[in-house]
Amino acid sequence: MPARTDKLAFILSLLAVLLSTWVSLGIAEGLAQLEDEYTYQWQAQLLATGHLKIDSPPEADSFLIPFVIDFEGQRFGKYPLGWPALLSFGVRFGLARLVNPLLAGLAVWLMFRLGQKLLGDKIGLLAAGLMAISPLFLTYTGSLLAHTWGLVLTLGLALSWLDLTDQRAEIPGWLPTLTAGGTLGVLALTRPWTALGVALPFGIHGIILLLRGSPVIKKRIISVGGITLAIGSLHFLWQFALTGQALQNPYRLWWPYDRIGFGPGIGVAEGGHTLHQAWLNTRSSLSETWQDLLGWGGYTWMLALAGLWAARRETRLWLVVSVFPALVGMYLVYWVSGPRYFFEGLYGLVLLCAAGIGWLAGWLPGLKGRGVFQNMRLRQGLVLGGLALAMVIVTCFYTPVHLQDLKDRYGFTQAALEPFRTTEAQALTPALVIIHTDHWNEYGGYLHLENPGLTTPFIFAWEADAANASAVLALNFPDRTIYHYYPNRPGEFFSKHQSEK
Repeated sequence: MPARTDKLAFILSLLAVLLSTWVSLGIAEGLAQLEDEYTYQWQAQLLATGHLKIDSPPEADSFLIPFVIDFEGQRFGKYPLGWPALLSFGVRFGLARLVNPLLAGLAVWLMFRLGQKLLGDKIGLLAAGLMAISPLFLTYTGSLLAHTWGLVLTLGLALSWLDLTDQRAEIPGWLPTLTAGGTLGVLALTRPWTALGVALPFGIHGIILLLRGSPVIKKRIISVGGITLAIGSLHFLWQFALTGQALQNPYRLWWPYDRIGFGPGIGVAEGGHTLHQAWLNTRSSLSETWQDLLGWGGYTWMLALAGLWAARRETRLWLVVSVFPALVGMYLVYWVSGPRYFFEGLYGLVLLCAAGIGWLAGWLPGLKGRGVFQNMRLRQGLVLGGLALAMVIVTCFYTPVHLQDLKDRYGFTQAALEPFRTTEAQALTPALVIIHTDHWNEYGGYLHLENPGLTTPFIFAWEADAANASAVLALNFPDRTIYHYYPNRPGEFFSKHQSEK
């Protein structure tokens, strides 16, 4: 049975890879769709060349990339090092868009292992299957955002923590200790505030074990803390390398109000971030989370509650599931909202939903059989048949529409880039193309043809009002021919701004 179960879990992991690749290369067309993705892509491209930062280009404002900062003559991204560093390996091999899909497969496998460890093979497989087709899961695994990597690290921490705190575990104690400290430390290098939220339940449990645990367990807990601090402290070395100050958060170089807390000067609202706004943000984020977790809307939280009740005596489950509410609490003090800020705790909700389904199917104790539910085979057939139907409907109908809506917010497409790939266009290079548009999102798509060092055949400048841009940029890029381009006139390159014709 275990061998068969492992094979099924592996198939579900492959399914997650395939679905995430479909989102990444199919729906998103292999293009970044959000400003954050552009930043991560830019940082990864730069790191692939062996550099943390680069000289700012002349007329830097004309080469705007959201969240890429020009500071004291140097240009660098605001996001922490952990995810761009991993993504840079994909850039080196031309496979950047496959990094998150591959991590999605790993996340589903770890989800299976965690469910298996806590509630058995069947619940582990259910949890893996639910995660693999979750619209919320696929939204991020098909992107270039850091959250999938964060989820993998959090799952690795949860599994390792269960092993290191169990002296009956068959594996050597040093291995889960090293893995727990390593995953939490790397998470701190990837998403520092999220790492604090993820660490909170385990930290409380660790303090209890330091007070009550055996000498062996105490040694492991202290070692986890030491490894985490050693790795996590590299974040401040990174900040120093970029800004010259270890405590200078690059986020605040882009938006001075982008910080944690409440009060004036924090966030964009007049008067700053408030408890009332925090409540509104959290309520909206949780509503979106429940809607997209399985695509079942409000019914999802009821299923999770059923799972929590059914598995209430499994105290280790309470520990790993508490990561989600810990993240919700941590992000109350941040002025930005959205389900993605809770994403690293997604596995806890999925596990509870799987437990709820297992409870209905009779795999977990607690639901007395009445009527058709007295026949266990019929009961399981009804529950699993209904589940299969719901999963097919969500995957074939809800998820594609939901993801297409996300893409349509910006609408970056490969078709917009095709005019630059023609033989006629390539004959114009090396060229600097001034994109004339009022909105950055109509300019950003062209940056897929440009690298951070501005050494590609085409480089692009954005000028909403560019009557004099041509002369200024020509002085700074004498080796490139200047062309003007209008997104509403694809394939036409002009040597002069149209108002000058």
